[in-house]
Amino acid sequence: MATEALLGIDIGTSSSKGVLVAPDGTLIARADRPHRTSTPRPGHVEHDAESVWWADFTAIVRELLDRADGVRVLAVGVSGIGPCLLPADAAGTPLRPAILYGVDTRATAEIAELTAEFGAERIVERGASRLTSQAVGPKLAWLRRHEPEVYASTGMLLMASSFLVHRLTGRYVLDHHSASQCDPLYDMRRGEWARDWADRVAPGLELPELAWSTEIAGTVTREAARLTGLPAGTPVATGTIDAWAEAASVGVRGPGDAMVMYGTTMFLVQVVDRLRPHAGLWGTKGAFDGTETLAAGMATSGAVTDWLRELVGGEFHDLVRAAEKVPAGSEGLLLLPYFAGERTPLFDPDARGVLAGLTTRHGSAEIYRAVLEGTAYGVRHNLEAMREAGGAPDRIVAVGGGAQGGLWPRIVSDVAGVVQEVPEQTIGAAFGDAFMAAKAIGLDADARAWNPAATTIRPDPERGAVYGEFYRHYRDLYAATRGITHFLAGRQHDAAEG
Repeated sequence: MATEALLGIDIGTSSSKGVLVAPDGTLIARADRPHRTSTPRPGHVEHDAESVWWADFTAIVRELLDRADGVRVLAVGVSGIGPCLLPADAAGTPLRPAILYGVDTRATAEIAELTAEFGAERIVERGASRLTSQAVGPKLAWLRRHEPEVYASTGMLLMASSFLVHRLTGRYVLDHHSASQCDPLYDMRRGEWARDWADRVAPGLELPELAWSTEIAGTVTREAARLTGLPAGTPVATGTIDAWAEAASVGVRGPGDAMVMYGTTMFLVQVVDRLRPHAGLWGTKGAFDGTETLAAGMATSGAVTDWLRELVGGEFHDLVRAAEKVPAGSEGLLLLPYFAGERTPLFDPDARGVLAGLTTRHGSAEIYRAVLEGTAYGVRHNLEAMREAGGAPDRIVAVGGGAQGGLWPRIVSDVAGVVQEVPEQTIGAAFGDAFMAAKAIGLDADARAWNPAATTIRPDPERGAVYGEFYRHYRDLYAATRGITHFLAGRQHDAAEG
């Protein structure tokens, strides 16, 4: 008798990952495939959907099926980076490379224009998020203005997950969560496209049908079966954006559940029972039917630790061991981790990193710990904004590579005064995709049983008291240096353009 499995594949910024998971949550096989982003101009960040998204998907599917010979795939789940804009013609053929999520900042002028047209308060009231580089609407407006011939041929608005779903099933469908990041095209209260605003931002564009992430979008066509090796007729879930798939992988689905993702950037997702829009956060629909979430993201976190490691040389484990011996407060150092501007809750692209308190007696250990503490202050700042928006978390799960080291999440717990669970599996969004595929076909799957907590990190009150004082100065340091860092950012922009 063939082994049954759920297939989950996630398309990330720098790699794609896939898993085969048994119905009880047991990992059968995994595979990954690296790829690159394209930056054709400053502020432009793109992926080619054919050579990255589809090529990765087909290669990973075939590798997994080869490694798990004889497995019977019950259903497919997909996720990917987002929100993105992939313009495609009426047949689903890409017309240009996909414009990626908030890292692509080309639509600055369109953000300002649409905000002025619709009104900042009205946009937040209707869509639960302000317009930023994360929003799809301004990217569409940019496309209309700068590539009118592409826009005129556009018949579909696709993202990484919906592109894969279309290739597999022929359906033009997008999940509610991804749609809710297409500001200002989606009405959060009504849970549907804001047709009046969509007609003004993207006239003539047919928007996709909406479904929840765990609904079946369709089944694998004969052509898709030929290209991938998946059996024709296999159910395909609608899927979603990667961070929400990762949240699903660790059981973040009910009000009060939250996820903190430790990676190159820091990202937070919390499910709320009642969404109160907050100008410093993103308000979205969740991955599961009827749910709503608050989301926050820092522009850098792990990227700063990597920068420091390359600067001083050595290995991460050596820096961590040395930093563990440094007391809370890093011997009087305080860092603002805004090395690439900051997203929530500041939304300040011209914020810059600041390291205050340096003396000649400070070394790499103190600076490394200051970097970890600086990112922890940023997490606390975002959690406070979430509480203001009605999102005080009851349960926080730490995910991502940085959650495994021990020191970093321990500092976050001490700084923010929160308990964090670290799950057994750290595979990420692909594991969540498999879970959502299981739910889509009606299996009685429980993500917390699939992926139980391996360790629990609790805050230390003594270190927390030290960090409380430092945190107040962290908030003051940004306000005190904002004018200076904006001046410096302007000079950096001039140098890059020159």
